[in-house]
Amino acid sequence: MRKLLALELSVIALGAATVVRPAAAQDTLRLAQALQRAEQGSYANRIAAGEASARAAEALKPDRGILPSARVEGGYVRTTDPLSAFGFTLRQRAVTPAAFAPATLNDPAATGNFSMGLVLEQPLFNADAWVGRDAAARARDAAQLSERWTRSVTAVEVVRAYWGAVLAQEEVGTLEASLNAARAHQRQAESLVAEGMATKSDALLASVKAGEVEAMLIDARSRALLAKRALALRMGAPQDSSFALPASLPDAGRLRAMTAQVVVDSGPPPERADVQAGAEALAAAASDSRRARALYLPRLNSFGRLDWNAPGTPFGGKSAWTVGVMLSWSPFSGASELAEVRAADGRRESAQAAAEAATAQASLEQEQTRAQLQVALARLDIAEQAGTQAREAHRIVTRKYDGGLAGVSELLDAAAAETAANLSFVESRYQTIVAAAERLKAEGRDLSHLLDLDR
Repeated sequence: MRKLLALELSVIALGAATVVRPAAAQDTLRLAQALQRAEQGSYANRIAAGEASARAAEALKPDRGILPSARVEGGYVRTTDPLSAFGFTLRQRAVTPAAFAPATLNDPAATGNFSMGLVLEQPLFNADAWVGRDAAARARDAAQLSERWTRSVTAVEVVRAYWGAVLAQEEVGTLEASLNAARAHQRQAESLVAEGMATKSDALLASVKAGEVEAMLIDARSRALLAKRALALRMGAPQDSSFALPASLPDAGRLRAMTAQVVVDSGPPPERADVQAGAEALAAAASDSRRARALYLPRLNSFGRLDWNAPGTPFGGKSAWTVGVMLSWSPFSGASELAEVRAADGRRESAQAAAEAATAQASLEQEQTRAQLQVALARLDIAEQAGTQAREAHRIVTRKYDGGLAGVSELLDAAAAETAANLSFVESRYQTIVAAAERLKAEGRDLSHLLDLDR
């Protein structure tokens, strides 16, 4: 009986060490697919895209002071006012000698007039519009760069969520195998108690250990469910968590190969999108400060118009044209220009600090992620070795227990140590992936190396 139970324990321990991987379902979600879904559907990406689109539209506003404009004007007025009635008659080119009769001038009949006009306006010199155009264009570019950085951040969050869901799923498998092993220990202890070869406390202790593993499994299953929902949320479809995932994380060998490629291809990193966005925002703020000062300069604009006046139909009668040039200058408008200049200077100072902060943060993150990747790889090596040692220790203690040379407490401790080592190894593989993704993001690179793990 004891040898049969020992054989059962050995088989289950082997299962705890190497979780059986089911065949991948046809609808298994791959990392590349998750990233593609998030690229289009992520809430953060959609918000950033909307803001960039709004900023691009704002960049067109200064053109009002640069480009020509055309409009159509029209209206109908009927009046007995002497001055207006005579003016309508004059504009309609219907004045006769009788129109100058005092009685007609003093008490005219009701006169109607359709007035229609085509107006063309061409700004000639509006310094604030020209400088504001540059500021708006730079602000548009900054928004587009910010959107690009948001998409990079979202991609790393999807990597975290995707492999975090796989991690939770693999932890469930590991704990299921560990629970099978713990229950086998419990059955073995109960059998030995029945044969009088062990005390009741051995069986009780084995039952307690099995209960602890079962509680861990319940928690892991809950976390696995939430992890899938978190991934769906990152992809912008929180109600769609019916997809399947890979059974386990990539093995240590593939992770080492991937991270080696990340390090080899690092080289001089390109300038990050958030740093570029900060620089563009600073340039936009500097241009906006110049625009505010340009408000003190005079404005010169030209216009031309074509008018029709007729008593009964729009665009009737003979047309009349008018052209002109207008100069306007407001050296003082209740201190509004001064307020605009000071506000623009404040925004420039803020943008200067933000640009410097982005550069400093990028440098710090690059150093941090280099160290984090090194630490993750070291922990991966340690966890892999610890897992091998824990499995061997469990095997040895099991044989000692079968031979009566070890107590049930030592056996259960060895099983618990193996479970902890297996879970630690799973976690170290996940952290290695995250560290690689964070390094690529910190250096402004895409996540193409991580897609190799999809194979």
